[in-house]
Amino acid sequence: MKFLYSQWRSDSATDEQKLEQLMSLFSYLVVQTSGDVQEALEWLKQLAEEYGLFDENMTMDELIDKLREMGIIEDAETGIQLTNKGIQRIRQDALHEIFTSLKKAPTGGHETPFTGKGVDRLSETRKFNFGDQPTNIDLTSTLTNAFRRDGIDDFTLKEEDLEVYETEHQTTCATVLMIDISHSMILYGEDRITPAKQVALALSELIMTRFPKDYLAMVVFGDDAKLMSINELPFLTVGP
Repeated sequence: MKFLYSQWRSDSATDEQKLEQLMSLFSYLVVQTSGDVQEALEWLKQLAEEYGLFDENMTMDELIDKLREMGIIEDAETGIQLTNKGIQRIRQDALHEIFTSLKKAPTGGHETPFTGKGVDRLSETRKFNFGDQPTNIDLTSTLTNAFRRDGIDDFTLKEEDLEVYETEHQTTCATVLMIDISHSMILYGEDRITPAKQVALALSELIMTRFPKDYLAMVVFGDDAKLMSINELPFLTVGP
């Protein structure tokens, strides 16, 4: 059996890849239209006609049906609207768009210079205290303490022999996202609010998934400042 290979082409994406690309574009358009799904679909239709985004394998109507089937959008009395799952998908797409171009780097999570309850073991050990995880017991040090006290022939194990590994303490953080919604964000016809929302969406998704115990809030400010829900972020518009 012989195999023939050809150069990879960007327009040779599979149906699943094309669906993902269309959904990512839809997410971006929803952010630009401040959560207006109907307007975003109209923009998507215009782009599709100009750049040939659809073919016999995926039509505009099929994409809309797929979005409904996946729970991204739903029909309401006022028209088509985003679901909570759709809002989460927009945050995920924003995060993916920003971070996919980054190079590999060390990872971590809210580390502190203190020892305490955590996941990562340290090389240091200490005496066992009530409430310590049994899995953190240092068997070598524990047995050494027991042998040193009674010898090998008269071996007994007591609580005072137990030693446990220190663990690196990890703590929670509080983050407040602040977004300027004054008229300056669209001054001279330049769209500054969409990139701001994209970054805020990506950062909020990162915090909510990577650090679910953290406190996360959003404040918008223009003539005044007010607290808003993270789920309201895609629908954010510029004030007067």
